[in-house]
Amino acid sequence: MAAPTQDQQTLADIRPLLQRLWPDPEKEKVTAHEIAEAISLIFVNKLSPVQTGSLLTALHFTGWDRRADVLAEASAAMRRHAAKIDFQGLESAISKRRRPEGGYLGGLCDIVGTGGDSHHTFNISTTSSILGSTLLLIAKHGNRASTSKSGSADLLMNMQPKPAQLARITPNTISTVYHSTNYAFLFAPVFHPGMKHVASIRKELGWRTIFNLLGPLSNPLNDAIEARMLGVARDDLGAVFAEALRLAGAKKGLVVCGQEQLDEISCAGPTLCWQLVRNSDDDSVRVQHFLLEPKDFGLSAHPLSTVSPGKEPHENAEILRKILQGELPDDDPILEFVLMNTAALFVVSGICEADTSAMGPGDDGKVITERGPGNGRWKEGVRRARWTIKSGEAWKQWSAFAEVTNTLPI
Repeated sequence: MAAPTQDQQTLADIRPLLQRLWPDPEKEKVTAHEIAEAISLIFVNKLSPVQTGSLLTALHFTGWDRRADVLAEASAAMRRHAAKIDFQGLESAISKRRRPEGGYLGGLCDIVGTGGDSHHTFNISTTSSILGSTLLLIAKHGNRASTSKSGSADLLMNMQPKPAQLARITPNTISTVYHSTNYAFLFAPVFHPGMKHVASIRKELGWRTIFNLLGPLSNPLNDAIEARMLGVARDDLGAVFAEALRLAGAKKGLVVCGQEQLDEISCAGPTLCWQLVRNSDDDSVRVQHFLLEPKDFGLSAHPLSTVSPGKEPHENAEILRKILQGELPDDDPILEFVLMNTAALFVVSGICEADTSAMGPGDDGKVITERGPGNGRWKEGVRRARWTIKSGEAWKQWSAFAEVTNTLPI
């Protein structure tokens, strides 16, 4: 029997909320919980297109879609309506691959950006996630491009010699992926099926909505994620996202925004950072703010024009292959851009706090204990990031991931 159409369902009516949302939700004492409950209706197709569009418009023009409490509650609602995952089976799979080191406990990590920065840089966070998987367990959440030519999913589905079959990674098969590799990619359309109900409305509105911001906060494996690095395309969102992570219960997180309004750590100049810092006395979490520059990583600065190829997915995939197989010069601008961001992921995970090092063949064991802004061992992060390539481990993890996705059922 066919699923009922929206016309056959009993739709919810959020007019009372919409009337309070405009023009002054603060005065009307609108709560983040109310907004999240209304957004939840979208995922189950119980809100009309007109009211959906009105809700997204009101949130956009009042600025309430850029409030930390709203983002925290709405992303929680989005995760509740994600495809159901067998966390017991997942834990069984990843427990066999855990390699705690330093302050890293062996949990899942994610690195993701909001997109929309208009700089059209190479797929940095996706590449860094693969390098990171040599020492960390990675749960990369991503999608196809919406504002660029090559999104994270586009890149990986164009890799050679064996493209990844991302659509085959489902709640039922993700544990199988982790049995073979430290790396998994959660393709948003598979894990957030309810988003299809708002896709056409978002296109017709013509401006960015709260859903452009919720993606990085809505990894379906949220409860199993130990650390995450999140890039925002506007510096006024940095403190907002850090607070949203804190409200959501995150203990390890780093939010970054390049001074050029770039949703990565910039290779061209200063990057604004907001890091979650845990108080060991009472387990509370606060946010500390600092600046990072390429020199803090022991690397050179490179103009964004040298790392913004704006290429098609298959062209970016070839650059990724060259990085993973160590074919780029050590001082290549794109490579150093990737190294900075991978290093930061290592730092936020806690793995750089180890005072000894035994990564494997090719590791000289000489830990760099120098600390920089935010008390981080950024240069140690770069040392580890370079090793992931030179040892061949990054390519090994990628190859295992691509291989297992091609064996999953269609």
